[in-house]
Amino acid sequence: MNAEAVLLNVDKQGVATVTLNRPDLHNALDDEAISLLAAMLETLAEDNTVRAVVLTGSGISFSAGYDPDWLRRLSHFSANELNRFAQQNARLLHTLDTLPKPTLARVQGSAFGLGMALVSCCDIAIGVSEALFSLSDVRFGQIPALAMPYMIRSIGERATRRYSITAERFNAGKAKRLGLLHQVVENDELNAAVQHMQGQLLLNGPSAMRAAKHLVGEIGHLDITPQVIQRCIEHSLTVRMSDEGREGIQALIDMRKPAWLE
Repeated sequence: MNAEAVLLNVDKQGVATVTLNRPDLHNALDDEAISLLAAMLETLAEDNTVRAVVLTGSGISFSAGYDPDWLRRLSHFSANELNRFAQQNARLLHTLDTLPKPTLARVQGSAFGLGMALVSCCDIAIGVSEALFSLSDVRFGQIPALAMPYMIRSIGERATRRYSITAERFNAGKAKRLGLLHQVVENDELNAAVQHMQGQLLLNGPSAMRAAKHLVGEIGHLDITPQVIQRCIEHSLTVRMSDEGREGIQALIDMRKPAWLE
């Protein structure tokens, strides 16, 4: 495998498009591709010129999950080697989930296993009506353990329980009803829908979006208590008093565009 397994393009507006590029394998990933994708995302996280990240695939599938040849090699690994591989996968999902930029899954085809987990880790997901989804691990005597925290958050505990033990395939309409996809479009509408969403993101304060995403992650699983309310107040004040927060309010008062749009 070479670096072409994952492609990166950053446009003049600062939108980075990361493309899984193994179309002959339906963008199934092996250890090298997983490591490359994680490293690329970590680099984008530190790049202040990048405003948003789009994750997509080449060919007819978003990602079929794990490369079958890699799984065959994996079957001969020791417990220590398997643990290292699991840590590598966990690193990828955590990096994508906590990326300090808005992330958008452009789901141009089906997503199974790891591919479905990648979609669930993105902030926004737009998919084509033909896409199918599945947590197929149990078909091979395995469980989607690393995907489960993200799947439970995306589609709920009850649905995750069902699909992780049945390995059923479900369509894009069901994925939207469950909450895995936010929008379902036809193939010829996908680019326009993604471009529109990118435009929405680029209107917003970069630091404010980062702070909002962080706060959701911090309190999303908590009950509404006085302590949680206080944390929300603290976050609100921090953002309001920041340079970007002050600029945004002043731009509103002056009826002009804020600095990040100039």
